[in-house]
Amino acid sequence: MQARDRSWLEAAGLVLVRQRPGSARGFMFLTMEDETGAANIVVWVKIFEKFRRVLLSSAMLGVRGRIQREGEVVHLVAHELTDLSAELASVGNREMPFPLPHGRGDEAHHGAPGRGRPRLRP
Repeated sequence: MQARDRSWLEAAGLVLVRQRPGSARGFMFLTMEDETGAANIVVWVKIFEKFRRVLLSSAMLGVRGRIQREGEVVHLVAHELTDLSAELASVGNREMPFPLPHGRGDEAHHGAPGRGRPRLRP
């Protein structure tokens, strides 16, 4: 969201919404989401035709394009698209364990493990 207008940017995320309204003269609008939030993607007609299969079938996309700012509204205008659905599908098949930190679940009340209990003044 802080990128300068017309700067090049790459983003990847899950495709939430695809829209191609009749009043948009062939443009396609996408909404993608990653761990940092949602992104608005604009796809021109020529790019739509070139990447049609990728656009219509991908659950996860990589987008390279230019930032377009109009006040508080920020769009990424797509120039290249990559289907990342295979990477998304492989998440459950990874052989390496995904270690999760262990904790008591009440660290806010008792403090983190390994730290001495804070002394309270009378």
